[in-house]
Amino acid sequence: MGLENLNYLENNDWIKAFKSIIFYSGNKRALFILKKLINFIRYNGIQSTIFVNTHHRNTISIEKQVQIPGDMILERKIRSAIRWNSMALVVKANIKNKGIGGHIASYMSICTLYEVGFNHFFRAANNKFKGDLIYFQGHSSPGIYARSYLEGRFSKEQMDNFRQEINKNGLSSYPHPYLMPEYWQFPTVSMGLGPIQAIYQARFMKYLHIRGIENMVNRKVWAFIGDGECDEVETLGAIQVASREKLNNLIFVINCNLQRLDGLVRGNSRIMDEIEAIFTGAQWKVIKVVWGSKWDKLFKTDYKGFLQKRLNEIIDGECQNFKSQNGKYIREKIFGKYKETAKLVELMSDEEIIALDHGGHDPKKIYAAYYEAVNNTEYRPTVILAHTIKGYGMGGSACSMNVHNIKSMSINSIKLFRDRFNIPISDDKIKIDNLPYYKPAENSLEMLYLHEKRKNLNGYLPKRNYYFQSIIIPSLEDKIFYTQIKGTGNRKISTTMAFVRILSSLLKDKIIGSKIVPIIPDEARTFGLECLFRQVGIYSPEGQKYKPIDANQLMYYREDKKGQLLEEGINEAGAMASWISAATSYSNYNETLIPFYIFYSMFGFQRIGDLAWAAGDLNARGFLLGGTSGRTTLNGEGLQHQDGHGHLLALTIPNCISYDPTYAYELAVIIQYGLKRMYQYKDNCYYYLSIMNENYYHPKMPNNCETGIIKGMYLLHEFKNSTNKHIQLLGSGTILREVEYAAKILFNDFNVTSDVWSVTSFNELRKEALEIDKKNFLNFENNKTPWIIKCLENRKGPIIASTDYMKLYADQIRAWVKNDYYVLGTDGFGMSDTRENLRKFFEIDRYFITIFALKALYNKNIIDINVIKLAIKKYGINNENYVFK
Repeated sequence: MGLENLNYLENNDWIKAFKSIIFYSGNKRALFILKKLINFIRYNGIQSTIFVNTHHRNTISIEKQVQIPGDMILERKIRSAIRWNSMALVVKANIKNKGIGGHIASYMSICTLYEVGFNHFFRAANNKFKGDLIYFQGHSSPGIYARSYLEGRFSKEQMDNFRQEINKNGLSSYPHPYLMPEYWQFPTVSMGLGPIQAIYQARFMKYLHIRGIENMVNRKVWAFIGDGECDEVETLGAIQVASREKLNNLIFVINCNLQRLDGLVRGNSRIMDEIEAIFTGAQWKVIKVVWGSKWDKLFKTDYKGFLQKRLNEIIDGECQNFKSQNGKYIREKIFGKYKETAKLVELMSDEEIIALDHGGHDPKKIYAAYYEAVNNTEYRPTVILAHTIKGYGMGGSACSMNVHNIKSMSINSIKLFRDRFNIPISDDKIKIDNLPYYKPAENSLEMLYLHEKRKNLNGYLPKRNYYFQSIIIPSLEDKIFYTQIKGTGNRKISTTMAFVRILSSLLKDKIIGSKIVPIIPDEARTFGLECLFRQVGIYSPEGQKYKPIDANQLMYYREDKKGQLLEEGINEAGAMASWISAATSYSNYNETLIPFYIFYSMFGFQRIGDLAWAAGDLNARGFLLGGTSGRTTLNGEGLQHQDGHGHLLALTIPNCISYDPTYAYELAVIIQYGLKRMYQYKDNCYYYLSIMNENYYHPKMPNNCETGIIKGMYLLHEFKNSTNKHIQLLGSGTILREVEYAAKILFNDFNVTSDVWSVTSFNELRKEALEIDKKNFLNFENNKTPWIIKCLENRKGPIIASTDYMKLYADQIRAWVKNDYYVLGTDGFGMSDTRENLRKFFEIDRYFITIFALKALYNKNIIDINVIKLAIKKYGINNENYVFK
């Protein structure tokens, strides 16, 4: 007997023995024995990857496959109609304008994965159930619109206006809640953001349930992802969070069509194996849907396993090529390698071989996978890996390298597409400049079926709730804010500490305290927020199983099942995803929460800018706090930590309202008004506040300054008996205090008087001025005046603006400043040193402000140049660059 046959017999003996364990003792016992064997192998130093990858076949066997309910013929007709309309949508838009764009192939690939969900699993909200949350893959939006058209939710005119939104009756390119606030729930087309948001959304769902805020039993979060999208760090970077938090309410569906935009995801290997290994290692439940039902008979007769052996050998580059070839080629190249596999298909025609489909296009296989996922009794998330073809049904374009970029089709290609999906539209109706949509009669069997299926699942999706109940916010006179308005007396504190006091007081409030969601990324002690450990507890679904080492201290590290604080670890992206979940809770949970996320300012917009932009699209409401802000205020940390541009990044987000307050009372006014604006007046915006770590005295709030604080600037100190040697000094953040010192130096040393302005937001000043200019452009009779002009138009003297940020931050209001305007800022990289030295280096300290003020007066011929030379010498500025000649 040959060695091959001997090995075959021995293999069979092992398999029979293991089958016997399963039959007589069950799966758990079999797994226990297998784990013992694996541990033995590892103990003996044998390392292998075989334990994280399974055969390239369906996870759910034919015997365990749950049968799909419903009418498969009608469902195919519905899918075909949606495919046609999604194709027509894109083609028609590009006939109008070739630059409109759009994607056909992505939806063709993922269509069946969606349709099984729409017909059997995706539940909308009703009076008793809040609905599932679904992150649709961005590039497949045409197909979602096409389904909504069949459902009667969109008109033909809206379909014709795909990607044409200016006239208010179009459809957005991708899922954008800001542009379609009653339809899309989540923006997902920025790759990787959907997956990480879905993970933290599912986690937030558990948070709400365990805290008793909202009953989340049986709600699911679905995220549809491309295999190419798994290259994004955000897609896979937080999957361990999902398993650690036991998120059995989370389902990832990864569409493995093997292609990204330019070509193959992994041509020389198999992306499905790679993803399976990653998720298996992260303790997810992995379900593979590889082959369609027509393969079942072949697998059943593959007694010696040669078919499986051959399929295991094929890499993705070969697989893509095979699907573009004819039946004869596939017979020879796939099945012809081994005589055993060739025999399996010898009685099959070439057409039957071509018809051997991938599992991601078989509703029976998909249904079985979805059923297992939604009925998952294990305390872990599920990922479904579905093998599909990019451009499925698009004839010769399917699987081609450029299929992602196909936006138009020839008449012949369209007719072949029609025939492929049996669309009842005659040749004479197919005109490239007026391609018709297909919608069966409302009383047809398929339309009745379509509506009945959605009725059984509570209604149509996607659908977004944008309404929420107003929250009455405490007034400024309330003790929450009043303690910060009255000043700190003889005690020095930072604006960060002022914020901590406000937050702590808000958490104690009987009305809104339970609605506050504090979020930190492992920096609580940096920001002085360790008091919250004891006050509200750190959320942990398992509670605290250990006694913390600091248990005998007042502010010990306390984890609690009903903890209110989300402490996310060194994970800014995850913390931001949690903040987004809380900031959109009014929409997704009909429960309005108020999130405060505080982070190291340099690791805010710079690190999570894409998520911050998505938050704007999501109509998020809440507060972002940039702690330890400023390029010279955070003195010792150096180049990678010192933030001199955070406010410029905040400015790029249209509905982000940003402030750089100096004093506790400014912070109190801004937070109180922000709460009213977002939660009482329901304005669609969120807030970014920079707060600092520099300690100083905080004065009592001056009279009648609230309006100016909110609008962006107010007069802090005024010199009423000024001479012609008069200056306007503007400052924000801690540099405002340098401005105040400079005003004293100018008066005491040079008899120059000043008005000092606290500019809480150069961004808001600019936004308001631009908006008014826009309205004034064609309104010649009722022109309005921007706040910045109102403040400075009757003021004497040149204007000097100083901040701890790049010069551009203050320079952005120059168009509305009528006097001579000089800007000081912190352009360039930061470095470590004392605050005094850093401010001198960046030329923003009190002495440089003084010299620039004097130079501004010299430029107006008001003072002599010798005054400036004297000042330079007096303040020890010896560099020749500053000697005015």
